[in-house]
Amino acid sequence: MRLKNKVAIVTGAGAGIGEAIALRFAEEGALQVLNDLNEASGRAVLEKVRNAGGKAELVAGDISNEDTGRQLAGRAIEAFGRLDILVNNAADFTQIGVETAEVEDWHKVLNVNVIGTALVCKAAIRHLKANSGGSIVNIASMSGVIAQPNFATYNSSKAAVLTMTRCMALDLAPWNIRVNAICPGCVVTSASFREIQRLGLTFEEWRDQIAPLHMLRRLGQPREIADPTVFLASDEASFITGAQLMVDGGYTAQ
Repeated sequence: MRLKNKVAIVTGAGAGIGEAIALRFAEEGALQVLNDLNEASGRAVLEKVRNAGGKAELVAGDISNEDTGRQLAGRAIEAFGRLDILVNNAADFTQIGVETAEVEDWHKVLNVNVIGTALVCKAAIRHLKANSGGSIVNIASMSGVIAQPNFATYNSSKAAVLTMTRCMALDLAPWNIRVNAICPGCVVTSASFREIQRLGLTFEEWRDQIAPLHMLRRLGQPREIADPTVFLASDEASFITGAQLMVDGGYTAQ
């Protein structure tokens, strides 16, 4: 088990990629504090983790509220006595072009994806320092490195996450805290179906448009993002920091 007895926080764990990460971390022996904005969704994943033999706690809440980050770090220390890993997966999927985006749209996506990520990191870092090391994995997106039509709000936020990842990696290296980012391609999650609905397409129509844009000519699955997250969180990645790992089926390499 690559994460045996490591204590991890996973935000946005109530569905999709976050759920897959929580379940994979449980398989690898991690002790977890899970977070989701939707308490019912978070509790459902909590039960799945526990039924699979994992140990976990839940802190429901919005990561753009500073108290949520403090509660997550506090629960990790209270329940497990330490903190080793932070996975920032919670995200807002406001996807609008600059011409039509309102101020509220910008605040919504930046408050969660950038400020919320930073606030959770802020709360966790002092505990990671106390352990003389640890790993932060930010779930960014290929959208942070490419242009997509009418996606300016979301893409800008994910580009900011990538820059923040590199800055934190530099700032935290003296404490042996590694900070890396994963950039998923198009992955089939509940967020995908919200986007499909917004576009007025069927799943098959959307899939047939998007899948061929990847070299592998298919869409990703949440577990395919969870597996490299395990790697970056583990000691196997002990000489990797400040990196952005493209897990996008070859989309951005073309």
